[in-house]
Amino acid sequence: MFGTRTGCAHVLLCPFPTSGHIIPMLDMASLLLSRGLKLTVLVTPTLLHLLDPVISRHASSGSVQPLVLPLPSVHRTSNLPWPLEDMYALCDLAGPITDWFRSHPSPPVAIISDFFLGWTHRLATDLGVPRLVLESSGAFGELIFTSMLRDLPKADDPHDDESFVHFPKLPNSPKCPWWQLPHLYRLLNVEDPDWEFFRNSWLCNSQSWGAIVNSFDELEGPSLNQMKKEMGHDRVWAVGPLLPSDGDRTAPSKRGGTSSVPVHELISWLDCKPDGSVVYVCFGSTWTLTDEQVGSLAGALDSSGVDFVWVVKKDDVVSIPDGFDERTKGRGFMINGWAPQVQILSHRAVGAFVTHCGWNSFLEGIAASVLMLSWPLGADQFTNTMMLVDQLGAGVKFCNLGNRAVPDSAELARLLAESVNEKGWAEERARVRKLRKSAVEAVKGGSSAKNLNALVKKLNELVA
Repeated sequence: MFGTRTGCAHVLLCPFPTSGHIIPMLDMASLLLSRGLKLTVLVTPTLLHLLDPVISRHASSGSVQPLVLPLPSVHRTSNLPWPLEDMYALCDLAGPITDWFRSHPSPPVAIISDFFLGWTHRLATDLGVPRLVLESSGAFGELIFTSMLRDLPKADDPHDDESFVHFPKLPNSPKCPWWQLPHLYRLLNVEDPDWEFFRNSWLCNSQSWGAIVNSFDELEGPSLNQMKKEMGHDRVWAVGPLLPSDGDRTAPSKRGGTSSVPVHELISWLDCKPDGSVVYVCFGSTWTLTDEQVGSLAGALDSSGVDFVWVVKKDDVVSIPDGFDERTKGRGFMINGWAPQVQILSHRAVGAFVTHCGWNSFLEGIAASVLMLSWPLGADQFTNTMMLVDQLGAGVKFCNLGNRAVPDSAELARLLAESVNEKGWAEERARVRKLRKSAVEAVKGGSSAKNLNALVKKLNELVA
């Protein structure tokens, strides 16, 4: 149990229990611990192993403890899409958290929770402590989604999926086709209590006492300022990019999951390749292509002649054409399952990244200064692509069809070959190098480091 050291805040962290959400929360936890805070991390039994490296590094001080609670069962009849089922189920943890909180000799002075856990705003209010939301998907994506759920915008032509939806109140007045909006919004029925729960839960994020954003001022300054305006205060801290500590970089297998190949074997293979010659292909831990799209991508990798590392899902393997492994032997490295993405992207041999443009991958690509070829599939990935390609000019649209259609394999092959050509997309490469420089400066004494220090100071001021 933690003591009652004066001036040292004890904070409860509540991540959403998937690796893409818990990993940035734990990266932030490492930063808070390095500045003297005491942390309790809510975690389900199946994800407890992700917390082990953080606990091990701070074992001597005992400054981080797990609060292990099982994921409750979903007792509902509705056929709810992910993540609504888990959001509903996690609400049942309010009681056990309250019991733990009230029995603790030195309870937390604040709760930091994932943006999918808007219900913790009411929990924090009931417990008499402030709640801070961790926006792990960036400020621009948060503004888009909040605007949708608050204002309920419609397409110009409700009968045409290609018709645009406009966001005139946001910086640069963005717009996008209806079909590119997150499926959770396109399925929204304001008269359905299940959907109303989701909407209200998300809008609670804007009512939070504070917000922590996995981004940096130089990347999203206008959007961060808009967040402060909409929340009605300046307690919005951009502390990113949140990336693994040195300990997690050297032990990547402890960071996310298990891979089909040993990490050292992959690194040895990359070590034999020329600088910037390898294309890394990965669509995150959750998102998948259709069988036909997998076949088209495989054909492109085959005919392009490029060296590549391709992370495939279990179901993807059956869609890869016969003979692919033999034809690409020596220049292709296949990984089935989880991959140490940060370590791969930072290798000198990797020059391009075919990505779904999820926010974690977006920031990891910037931090590694690689050219990103974006193939968004859903959620915030289309808005992230809009920012990367259209606003920042630091990436290339590899495929903008989502999972609705099959791209031309020959065109994908052309883009792959150009992505590892030193003269290909020189301006985009220069811009991503500039963004990387800004990101490094932000976390090494710049804006993000200063924001983090200000956040810790504010949290310590809550200690009685």
